[in-house]
Amino acid sequence: MKLQPRHPKRWLLLLLALFLASCAPLLKAPGPAMTEPAIVGDALLMADGMRLPLRAWPAESAPTAVILALHGFNDYGTFIKAAAEYWRQRGVQVYAYDQRGFGEAPATGLWPGSRALADDLAAAAKLLRGRHAGVPFYILGMSMGGAVTMTAFAKRPAPGADGVILVAPAVWGRSTMPFYQRWALWLAAHTVPWLKLSGRGLNIKPSDNVEMLRALGRDPLVIKETRIDTIWGLVNLMDAALASASRFRSKALILYGEKDEVIRKAPTERMLAQLPARAGNRQRLMRYDSGYHMLLRDLAGERVWKDILAWVKSAPAAGTGD
Repeated sequence: MKLQPRHPKRWLLLLLALFLASCAPLLKAPGPAMTEPAIVGDALLMADGMRLPLRAWPAESAPTAVILALHGFNDYGTFIKAAAEYWRQRGVQVYAYDQRGFGEAPATGLWPGSRALADDLAAAAKLLRGRHAGVPFYILGMSMGGAVTMTAFAKRPAPGADGVILVAPAVWGRSTMPFYQRWALWLAAHTVPWLKLSGRGLNIKPSDNVEMLRALGRDPLVIKETRIDTIWGLVNLMDAALASASRFRSKALILYGEKDEVIRKAPTERMLAQLPARAGNRQRLMRYDSGYHMLLRDLAGERVWKDILAWVKSAPAAGTGD
């Protein structure tokens, strides 16, 4: 006698659920707190014991301002090198660290979670601001780094800083994506999360600085192929950044290139429209007609460096910001 399952549809759904659970996106979240965050040599020691490589460009004389810079997706701390060299010669000290999962930080290529990235920023800001007590302190976020900065500053208490510089912030959340992109990403992240994709064939121009782009292609610390679940994590972060715009009240300089093909105009305009009206006189927007996504490293990048320097130099004294 052949036995038949009593509820075949339920069994099918159960098997499907088990399959999807076994292929769920991987999150490399921080471990339990085990120490106080600290600067240890050329690294930031986080509460869970993870060391994040820290790079510094000391000012040639006593710094008149300090900038902590956060890199973009698949990049790492040296993204700010050219701008930092320019600023340090003009009295601004610059720091940048490799965020979890990127550059020389541990667990390269694995997504640590949006909260972990924001918590790391808060800890790094506290440490570096403490090292330069009394000196105006700013946080610069590039693309993904801008999304991390927005989510961190939308929380209360926000990281300590006298101002924020957002360079092409990554705010391409799901609400600005076509349904088929959202569906395809969900399906891939829950069936083949380990699959790696590259940007080849997308015909996206991130900058007009071809030599710089070629150098990035040769740099072994720049991630060239990305796990789908890491892309899923990035989209989660961009969701959070876009949603945080209405709570982002910090003094800020927001920079956007009109030729940006990575974070396009529609999501950026939605983010700008959602900023609190009462923060308007504290938040300045600068657009660059010939600017691409990598504004700081475009051929005309020096113009952007000068604008950031002028804004920093004209800002109020330390201690007056968030």
